[in-house]
Amino acid sequence: MSDPKRILILGSTGSIGTQTLNVIEHLHREGSEHSFEIVGLAAGRGSDALREQVLRTGARFVATAEPCVIEECEQHFAGDDAAAELVRHAHQSVGVDLVVGAIVGSAGIGATLEALRLGIDVALANKETLVAAGEIVVQEAQRTGARLLPVDSEHSALWQCLQGQTGTKPPMELPSSVTKMTLTASGGALRGKTADEVRSATPAMALAHPNWTMGPKVTVDCASLMNKGLELIEAHWLFGIDADRLGVLVHPTSTVHSFVEYADGSVVAQLGAPDMKAPIQYAMVYPDRPAGIAPKLDIAKLGTLEFYEPDAKTFPALGLAFDVIRKGGTSGAILNAANEEAVAAFLAPENEDGSLVPFGLVTDLVAQAMDAVESRPIESLACVERASEEARAFVRDQLSARA
Repeated sequence: MSDPKRILILGSTGSIGTQTLNVIEHLHREGSEHSFEIVGLAAGRGSDALREQVLRTGARFVATAEPCVIEECEQHFAGDDAAAELVRHAHQSVGVDLVVGAIVGSAGIGATLEALRLGIDVALANKETLVAAGEIVVQEAQRTGARLLPVDSEHSALWQCLQGQTGTKPPMELPSSVTKMTLTASGGALRGKTADEVRSATPAMALAHPNWTMGPKVTVDCASLMNKGLELIEAHWLFGIDADRLGVLVHPTSTVHSFVEYADGSVVAQLGAPDMKAPIQYAMVYPDRPAGIAPKLDIAKLGTLEFYEPDAKTFPALGLAFDVIRKGGTSGAILNAANEEAVAAFLAPENEDGSLVPFGLVTDLVAQAMDAVESRPIESLACVERASEEARAFVRDQLSARA
């Protein structure tokens, strides 16, 4: 057995982080040739869950965005840049082979860039990193040779459908034989609702996802199809594909995760149970496929596979994402930041009945921010941060005017 791969899990107490730990423990139990040493964990705050993870994994280094005391580790970093500090310190101290980037939202950008700058492979579950700063993230990966390994089920599926067609790993240049990539969408909690029902949906309605168990922000994004919009932008950066060759189909059972269409008319699809542990494991042990912990798909019981075009009028977030791909610059940062701010307001406790911030207002605010905030070329992370703050300020001003 080879030496354990030294790993950092950023966003360890969230859905992807906890499932990553489950995958690692499964591989160790199975005696897989793939073993991992968890040297560091990062989370938003010093919760009991984080302390339990430190004791459970023996992680030496910990980072939290909020100041707190974590006595169970060797060294604790705290503050807005704590995750990036963790990456830097752990790599200098013991070396890091893989970073799992699962911090929700734009907070994960700095740590991902730091890992790539140091030449560390990143298993990326944080789509906002590429949405807001894809240009400089991809440039850094190409400069150092670090790999961006997709963890999102749709991008993992696209990656798997490309195996044998290219010898490179994301970010990559697609072979000319690829004519289209199609991401599937479950349709989220509001699938099948009328336009009026969608616009007036409450947080409880938007959070009732039929297929996946995720954090609240991602689940709300699924309900608006903004999550699929973010994934379109992510696919653009991971695979170097333009907007005209990207598409989305609603697929309610989340069995087929994505398609790749080829010039000869062939369509290659990847199927699997709707369980994130499968793409997490694939990113961590690529190109091998040891026995996994995710449930197996019983193809004989699938019955009919249903696909249909999304309702772009009821769910305009997809159109905004295509606009970002075509415009480039800081437009992705504007879209992402405006959406984060609007979703936070929608999920605020005082908006429990949706009367202060109706669900339909979330995407409206994003569209208004994209019109109001100028998109500029990205020259550095500071450009991304400045555009993000302008978009957040715009959304806050609009919400204040409604109060």
